[in-house]
Amino acid sequence: MISRYSLPEMAGLWSDQARYDTWAKVEVLASCAQSILGRVPVCALADIRRAKVPSAMRVAELERERDHEILSFLAAFCEDIPEDSARWVHLGMTSYDLVDTALGYNLARAADLLIRAAVRLRGVLADRAVEHWDTVCIGRTHGMHAEPTTFGHKLAGFAFAVDRSVQRLEAAREAVAVGTISGSVGTYALIDPFVEEYVCAELGLGVEPVPSQVVARDRHAQLVAAVATLGACIEQIATEVRLLSRTEVREVEEPRTAGYQGSSAMPHKRNPTTSERLVGLARLLRGYAGTTLEDIALWHERDLSHSSIERVAIPDALIVAHYQTTAAADLVAGLEIFPDRMRAAIECSGGLAYSSAVLTDLLEGGTDRERAYRAVQVAANGASRGGQDFITLLKAEGIDARALRPECFLLHHDVIFKRLETLRDLGH
Repeated sequence: MISRYSLPEMAGLWSDQARYDTWAKVEVLASCAQSILGRVPVCALADIRRAKVPSAMRVAELERERDHEILSFLAAFCEDIPEDSARWVHLGMTSYDLVDTALGYNLARAADLLIRAAVRLRGVLADRAVEHWDTVCIGRTHGMHAEPTTFGHKLAGFAFAVDRSVQRLEAAREAVAVGTISGSVGTYALIDPFVEEYVCAELGLGVEPVPSQVVARDRHAQLVAAVATLGACIEQIATEVRLLSRTEVREVEEPRTAGYQGSSAMPHKRNPTTSERLVGLARLLRGYAGTTLEDIALWHERDLSHSSIERVAIPDALIVAHYQTTAAADLVAGLEIFPDRMRAAIECSGGLAYSSAVLTDLLEGGTDRERAYRAVQVAANGASRGGQDFITLLKAEGIDARALRPECFLLHHDVIFKRLETLRDLGH
C-alpha cells in the first residue's frame, strides 16, 4: 500500500525485512524443538541461534538466481552459520511450514493493532454520543425529513456497529492465529508433531487441526471479510458526515487546520474530503474481501495460486483498514456539530415533522385510521407545497393539534441511553 494510506506500526509488520525476521524466528524455534527431541546437536543449535537475520537485499539477490524465495532465504540465513551446523536448519520441514506459521504470527499482531484502533473508534463514538445525547435533530428516511431524533442517537448506532466489528475481528484473530509444521502434505512424515506444538506455543499460535501442508485459507478470508465489514461501518459514518456537511444542511463540519484550503479555484469551499477518502477506502476493502474468498479453493493438498494474491491483498487490507479506522476516530473526535442548525432544520418545514404524533392523537381519540391519515396528509401536502404552516392547515381540516416539540418524541430515549452507557463502560 502507498505510504499515503499507511501508518508505520502496521506497515512495518509487512515489510520484506519484517517477514524474514519472523521466518528466522520460526526456524530457530523449530531447531530448538528438534534439539529437545535429540535430532539437532546442541552445538549446532547454538550456532543457529547466533545467526543473523539476512537482509532483504541479500535474499533478493539470491532469489534472482534461484527463483524461489524460501530457498533463497534459507541460503542467506545459513551463510552466517558454520557448514556443519547449517545442515540442521529446516530439518524435516517444507516451505509453507515456515511461511504459514510466520504468517499466522504476523496476522495475529496485525489483527491486534486493528482491534485496538477499532476499540478507540468505538470509544470516541460512544463519548460523543453521550455528549450530544440531547442534541435534537431531524431524522431522515429515504433522504427526506421523518421524525425528530438526536445526534447522540445517530452516533450511538455507529458505536454499536463498530462494537460488532470488534467482536468479528476478535473471532477472526483467533481463526488466523494458527500455524502448521507438518511436512509436504501435512502428514508429519519427516517431522515429529512435537516440533509444531513447540513452535506454535512459543509464538502464541494454535495448530491447524488437519493440515494439508498449508493453513486453510478460509481463515484468512474470515479476517479480511471482518476487515471489509468494519470498513463498510466506517463508510456509513463518513457518508452521514458528507450528507450533513452540505451547504444547505451544514449540521456538522469536519475538523480543519488553521491553514486549510478546500479548492484551488474557490476559496470559500470547505469540502468533506476526509469522509470522502474513508468511503473510497471502504470500496478497496470490499475488493480485497472478494479476492481472499477466491483463495479458499486450492488444488488438492495445495497449489501456489494464492501466494501472489496474499502478498498484496492481505497486507494492503490490514494497512488500509488500520489507516481508515484511525482516521475515522480522529474525524469523529474533532467533528464540529451545530445544534442550532439541527433544530432549525426541524422547524423549517412548519411542523411537518410532527405529523405522526398528530395521527396517533387522532387514532387514540377514536378517529378512523383512513380518515385520520387522509386528513393529516392533506394538511401536510398543503404545508410542503404551499409554504403554509402545518398546524394552521390542520385546523382547516378540523384538527386541533396539541403543541408539539421535538422532545415529545424522546420520552423513552433513556432506554437506549442505558444501552449506550453499558457500551461506553467497555472503555477505549
